[in-house]
Amino acid sequence: MNNKEWKRLEEGILVGLQEGTLPVPHLFLKMYPDLKLNDTEAMLLLHLMSFIEKEKKDFPTIEEIQSRMAASPEQVIQALQKLLKEGWINIDEEVDSISGIQYERYNLSGMYRKLASAWGDRCKEEDRQRKLSATKESKDIFTIFENEFARPLTPMELETIAGWLDQDKYNKDLIVAALKEAVFAGKVHFRYIDRILLEWSRNRIFTPEQAKEHAQRFRGTR
Repeated sequence: MNNKEWKRLEEGILVGLQEGTLPVPHLFLKMYPDLKLNDTEAMLLLHLMSFIEKEKKDFPTIEEIQSRMAASPEQVIQALQKLLKEGWINIDEEVDSISGIQYERYNLSGMYRKLASAWGDRCKEEDRQRKLSATKESKDIFTIFENEFARPLTPMELETIAGWLDQDKYNKDLIVAALKEAVFAGKVHFRYIDRILLEWSRNRIFTPEQAKEHAQRFRGTR
């Protein structure tokens, strides 16, 4: 072939590859090891997706599946049995409405249900960890205040800190910075700390670094 013919061949292969792309759920590739699937079982599912979606072959034979995998027929059968037993796939029996002939087809809806359930469980766990972290952070800030006040906080003071965090949405580090500012000024009481936070909020101060710069400018003008 000359260069022009090779170029046409490459373009033809490129088109073929693009048209033959199989859309695989990214979630499946990320999570199948966590769902106790080995590579053979995962690849078998991908091949079933390819047969069904790309070749419109709803019930490929073991030989057809195995011919595309780097696994023995025994391994393919074992993987297929596990996927059926655990509900990753099902075999549906249907009847052709025209010919009346009964046929079988692989149903992959179980795989999608498992992925959706696993993703939901992961989101719940991440949410639980976030809440646990927020609770720990709240406990930490209460401890900081108690150490600074050298006494346990009253229920009213605990409620005030919780309000700064939950209602006013002040950053924990910013609240600690306000406490330090009150200590520096020799006015360690909650009303003064609240006034500091309110002033910072009005001046769009959201970080301890911004608060430090603001305090330095304020003291420099005095």
